Amino acid sequence: MPAKSKVQQIAAGLALSAKRGEIPVAQLTGAARDMYNSMSATQLRHYAATKRKKLPQRKKKKKR
Repeated sequence: MPAKSKVQQIAAGLALSAKRGEIPVAQLTGAARDMYNSMSATQLRHYAATKRKKLPQRKKKKKR
């Protein structure tokens, strides 16, 4: 499943770096920390590998 926004793609890249041991886990905050705790390295790799060219900066919230 590809990332839905640029922010999500960047957070996945940070979480993947922490999973690989390239950056300390304590450095992660917000969505990146949540992704680190709830997703596997394979899932993070798919999100992080998404091309950013056509992605919005942030995903629009649904109106209720």
